Amino acid sequence: MADRREWHKSSYSNGNNASCVEVAEEANAVGVRDSQNRELGHICFSPNAWATFLHGLKGSRF
Repeated sequence: MADRREWHKSSYSNGNNASCVEVAEEANAVGVRDSQNRELGHICFSPNAWATFLHGLKGSRF
């Protein structure tokens, strides 16, 4: 994923520079990075793996 992607913070972020992740979604990959340490890069997941993770979070599996 290139640096020109549209990164966005979680809707649960309260905007006071708290620790949060940013996400950039593409057709073939979902990038995730630390909003406080963007220079460290990001990790990528397949869209299916990301959707499964989010489903688990919403169902309190983690």
